[in-house]
Amino acid sequence: MPVLTRLIPSPVVVDIRAGALDDLGCVLADERISHSGKLAVAVSGGSGARLRERVAPSLPGADWFEVGGGTLDDAIKLAGAMKGGHYDAVVGLGGGKIIDCAKFAAARIGLPLVAVPTNLAHDGLCSPVATLDNDAGRGSYGVPNPIAVVIDLDVIREAPVRFVRAGIGDAVSNVSAIADWELANRVKGERIDGLAAAMARQAGEAVLRHPGGVGDNDFLQVLAEGLVLTGIAMSVSGDSRPASGACHEINHAFDLLFPARAAAHGEQCGLGAAFAMYLRGAHEESAHMAAVLRRHGLPVLPEEIGFTPDEFVRAVEFAPQTRPGRYTILEHLDLETDQIKDMYADYVKAIGS
Repeated sequence: MPVLTRLIPSPVVVDIRAGALDDLGCVLADERISHSGKLAVAVSGGSGARLRERVAPSLPGADWFEVGGGTLDDAIKLAGAMKGGHYDAVVGLGGGKIIDCAKFAAARIGLPLVAVPTNLAHDGLCSPVATLDNDAGRGSYGVPNPIAVVIDLDVIREAPVRFVRAGIGDAVSNVSAIADWELANRVKGERIDGLAAAMARQAGEAVLRHPGGVGDNDFLQVLAEGLVLTGIAMSVSGDSRPASGACHEINHAFDLLFPARAAAHGEQCGLGAAFAMYLRGAHEESAHMAAVLRRHGLPVLPEEIGFTPDEFVRAVEFAPQTRPGRYTILEHLDLETDQIKDMYADYVKAIGS
């Protein structure tokens, strides 16, 4: 009887601990990612540049490249600057925009990417996608998974707490996204990748159920691990389905309808997830999710991120248009404006003020 297996695209190294950044050079050498130390390090003008002084002595063979922003043009310029440098790998050191630029640039010149995030704002730190602004708005570009992910919890604690909160919202929204995937399977026959679903669900549940808070190393460890696992789950499934359902459609609707006022990605996803759970009739789960989000300082009502209830209703109504072909509770119910208003009023009562 044949034994069938599959290769899972995942990092060679996942190093999540306090002080991990100080050992970056040794880790890359020990894991044969860069014996020579010849690295191209992409940093921002903010947190990454400030960390350069700390990291540079341990990476004597590295060349440093400052990235102007998070646009497709920035990523292409970065790739051009790195091309011909005979590097072993590209290191992205900074926030999400820098990581995504480094991902794209590394893929463009055929080098592995080492992700060294300075915050935990979302699950893109280990995903096979680079999200970059372009002339049409914002695009998602397929790239290889990072070959290594190094997360220093001391650095994470130094970042503004709103970034940790955003990561919590993004991770917790996995629970709603998987429920949407299961709905699509039941109604539309959409195939579920059981391994990807299990990884994403457990990542979300681990954050949802953890009793700690944003200042606890144990909680930050679980959150970081959950975001990494979510990125790998997307690689396993070949798309964003394990982590993106009605929650992310609502998030995208906010971004498209109110681009100048949109809140953090994870904040909007968490709010969208709690409401989507209510829409599918999981009222206790919705109330519990809302309570956890509140405990961590995240919004569960649109007014808490500067939107009126009517604007939220408009976003929910528009949300299915953001991901044509994706089937979630929003497409399933196909609610009219007045029905969304009524459901939102019931949701507000159910979660309490």
